Amino acid sequence: MNKKTMRILVEAGALKKIRIVARGSRFYVEAVTAKDTLIAETGRGKIRTWATIDAAARWVHSIGVGKVLLSLDQWQPAQQEISLADPDKRKIVQEQMDV
Repeated sequence: MNKKTMRILVEAGALKKIRIVARGSRFYVEAVTAKDTLIAETGRGKIRTWATIDAAARWVHSIGVGKVLLSLDQWQPAQQEISLADPDKRKIVQEQMDV
């Protein structure tokens, strides 16, 4: 889900929760709707990640969200970055977050 679409969902009140999730040394954003969990993506369809919490928080604020949940249980600041661009890896991350 790209930034423009996410902003439209925020304005429509369709999002139940927004989470900033730490995975390894990076952060990504999940948006929970009544039916699905969406992950913020780039314009090219790759998972949008940030190196710092404050960068992710600025992005969330820019789409009109003032409150977020922060999940740090899988944060490993010293861990080398893992690419989530592969659709199979993205599916694994989504499945693990649903547990």
